[in-house]
Amino acid sequence: MRSPRRRRVAAGLLLAPVLTGCFASGGGTSDDDSADGSRLRVALAFPPAENFSPYGADATLLSRLGVTEGLTKLDANGAAAPALAESWTRENDRNWLFTLREATFQDGTEVTPATVAAALAHAAEAEPVTAALSGITLTAKASGDRQVRVTTGDPDPALPLRLTGPGLAILSAKAYGGKRVNPVGTATGPFEVTEVTGTTAATLDRYDAYWGGRAQASGIDAKFIADGSARTNALRTDQVDIAEAVPVAQASTLDKGTRRETATTRTTSLLLNTKSGAFKDPKLRAAAREAVDGSVLAKDVYEGYADAGVGVFGPAVTWAVGKRVEPAGRAKAADPDGTSVTIATYDNRPELPEVAQVLQQQLRRAGFKVKLEVREYSRLESDALAGTFDAFVGARNSLLDTGDPVSVLAGDFTCDGSYNLALLCDKKVDRAVAAAEKESDTAKRRQAAMNAEAAILGTDATVPLVHQQIITGVAGSVRGVILDPYERTLVGTGTRR
Repeated sequence: MRSPRRRRVAAGLLLAPVLTGCFASGGGTSDDDSADGSRLRVALAFPPAENFSPYGADATLLSRLGVTEGLTKLDANGAAAPALAESWTRENDRNWLFTLREATFQDGTEVTPATVAAALAHAAEAEPVTAALSGITLTAKASGDRQVRVTTGDPDPALPLRLTGPGLAILSAKAYGGKRVNPVGTATGPFEVTEVTGTTAATLDRYDAYWGGRAQASGIDAKFIADGSARTNALRTDQVDIAEAVPVAQASTLDKGTRRETATTRTTSLLLNTKSGAFKDPKLRAAAREAVDGSVLAKDVYEGYADAGVGVFGPAVTWAVGKRVEPAGRAKAADPDGTSVTIATYDNRPELPEVAQVLQQQLRRAGFKVKLEVREYSRLESDALAGTFDAFVGARNSLLDTGDPVSVLAGDFTCDGSYNLALLCDKKVDRAVAAAEKESDTAKRRQAAMNAEAAILGTDATVPLVHQQIITGVAGSVRGVILDPYERTLVGTGTRR
């Protein structure tokens, strides 16, 4: 995996978008937090790819299981809300003062300004840079008994929103004592990782001293099952209580009461390698874009649980409706004339290999020769980021990392972006993203984000295919599952059976 250079650019304020769906619970919660609840059995689609590092893809896995937390979190409307910080104030353009709540780490040590500052320092120094910090630099220092001052290299009015990112979780000093960051027993959430069995399973116990109240479930037995049919079958046969990312092909096999659909900000896209290979030629990228029909994918592959792709941001981002800008300056499509390309995707989301097969057919009809490469995600990411493939089919929750659309554009499509699967480096795109990052007025920033999206689409580095709904399988006995459009949370203190 390449290590992108850091950038120091201005960032601005964004009030997070109102989504078509807010956080929803699978049932009511009980006020009785003293009973020893049953353990929850959870099937997850993605195994840990980086030994549970909090700085990569595994950060979301940890937050979904209720292990890690940051200073702030996203509320039901996508705004920054208190988490380990109970309040904050902006002192000036570059300095913010966060007041900590009383809390302890799972190793029994206290959450102090010094430990918080150290945790943020480790995140800021991580390589590759954690997604939430793509494009900015920050430092943190203890200030008094309960406060931490966070200073950014450039003005960043959106800092409280940025600090909600799963990659900025706060861990105890013990987590940083070895060669890698270890979240086992060092986080602050309601559930503590106590055992990890390779990439197949993890055991979590309730952390009884959690500041937010004792969880109703006594623990979690998590299984990592990449095969979507196997996850669904495990739910049907009562081997698990919760199965995430149920394949649309399996949805009809579940009773209506156990099938939960959530509109998300997740977009499935065809990302074209702009740095090397066939799609370095913008004319061939244009030919690929013209050959693709997302409406077929939405109807046939996703069986109506998706909308045809319209941009990086889909209809779940309601403020984008009516503000989208038509891409300009696109290259004229060339005849592929038998050009050979390799499309890679992963099978953790079972629709993706089928999407890739349909794309293979569409591109072949346009004149390309197409080979498919399908792997489990943890065995694919580093090669994709290194430019091994000509194209990559991926499903990306565009507002997962910070809730800020400008941040995801910076991380995914600029020269120094930390998750730039298209390997795009375009001066016009970088200028458009930089202009959006400087905007602090909400309306102006949103429009600037749409301008930057148009600049990105104009390069044909990415071809939006569909905007997804996510199906979660929940046993009838389970209550309190968190159905999160940002896909950061799944199990909380009120989740029980």
